[in-house]
Amino acid sequence: MSVAIYPGSFDPVTKGHLDIIKRAAAQFDKVIVCVMVNSEKNGLFDHPERVDMLRRVTRDIPNVEIDSSNELLAHYAKRRGATCLVKGLRAMSDFEKEFQMAIINRKLNPGLETIFLPSRQNYTYLSSSITKELAMYQVPLDAFVPAEIAEEVQAKMDERLGR
Repeated sequence: MSVAIYPGSFDPVTKGHLDIIKRAAAQFDKVIVCVMVNSEKNGLFDHPERVDMLRRVTRDIPNVEIDSSNELLAHYAKRRGATCLVKGLRAMSDFEKEFQMAIINRKLNPGLETIFLPSRQNYTYLSSSITKELAMYQVPLDAFVPAEIAEEVQAKMDERLGR
């Protein structure tokens, strides 16, 4: 059974993330979407909230499992029996950092490969950070995040800003 992990902070999950999940699910027997800790980012949602949102938006994809971890990714992959990491790339700037991480992950877990899926053209501009910025200005989020969570993302931002 081929098992891949799609790691990320998913704060919140965007339509771009969901597109990568669906494309990876078509290539692997099982895709574990794992909410990871990113010390460089200030989260809007906590890990259980992110896991819940991901479960709701992927409920119709039978070979996708949602998980959360604060382990080193290479160690988590080994523990879960995954042989591949899936990384979405929006621009060349993403590639430089992700390429470096792929080499480190392979050094720590020699059986672990990384594949890069370029974003579809209509999602190259999209990130969780941009989505949060738009929510700050109360821009309708339906074009950026799955419909199931758009109101929730806006409500969380409004709560954070005391509106």
